Amino acid sequence: MKSTLFLLVLLMLMNISCKQSEENMHPWEDHGWKLAVQAWTFNRFTFEEALEAANKLGLKYIEAYPGQKITEGSEATTHFSMSEETKNLVRELTNKYDIKIINYGIVAAGSEEEWEQLFAFAADMGIKTIGSEPDPIWMDLIEGLVKKYDVQLAIHNHPPPTRYWNPQTVLDVIEGRDSRIGVSADNGHWMRSGLNPIDVYKMLEGRIKYLHLKDMTAFDDMDAHTVPFGTGVFNMREALQVLKETGFKGVITIEHEWDWENPAPKVAKSIEHLREISREL
Repeated sequence: MKSTLFLLVLLMLMNISCKQSEENMHPWEDHGWKLAVQAWTFNRFTFEEALEAANKLGLKYIEAYPGQKITEGSEATTHFSMSEETKNLVRELTNKYDIKIINYGIVAAGSEEEWEQLFAFAADMGIKTIGSEPDPIWMDLIEGLVKKYDVQLAIHNHPPPTRYWNPQTVLDVIEGRDSRIGVSADNGHWMRSGLNPIDVYKMLEGRIKYLHLKDMTAFDDMDAHTVPFGTGVFNMREALQVLKETGFKGVITIEHEWDWENPAPKVAKSIEHLREISREL
């Protein structure tokens, strides 16, 4: 099954991009954006398989999440408490597949020691941003760790009744904080919550560190699920235009949360749609 996954990816990429020049394969970079995939998209697979898929999809970046099994035959996972031996294994794999772990999340910690461990891990692994939904009681500590390790903290949103479903709550928590503290913006969860992502992007201007970008089957429906870009109800072109106009310069992370056993072809379609829009902006 897994070999079939990667074969499908290769065939699709050959069909949609074999005639395109290498310099035009990442037009989003012209707008100051990096494109990643959330490893959660491949949560039925190992982290190594997620890296391999990202490589075959032509990506350079991945967002890791805590708890994914790293390789077949090993119990080691991507949790931030991993040993030095496991860190070295992860480095070997990211080098092998030429993929950088640019963000890590969504993750939280329950003590000062765990928060310190999390930020130290991110700095050690060259991770730019931690995505989290922290209890506000930790924000003073987090701000100190952001300054100490020069690692960004981006507050993520899920639907109600979670803490940060309302973007105003996020703005209130980060107000007056170090500029490296910002937002991990998930438009799919805003859509489930009945919020217009275009309006929220404008509301969060200057504070978005990275996106979880999705197209969805429906708006204001908690049962809505992700679909390849351009096949759902989200106006992707308008969203990217607004992000460009508001000066967003960060990571766009594709997170596909459907068809878990074979997500790569859907991600490939999303990449191609994003490529087309990026060229036209």
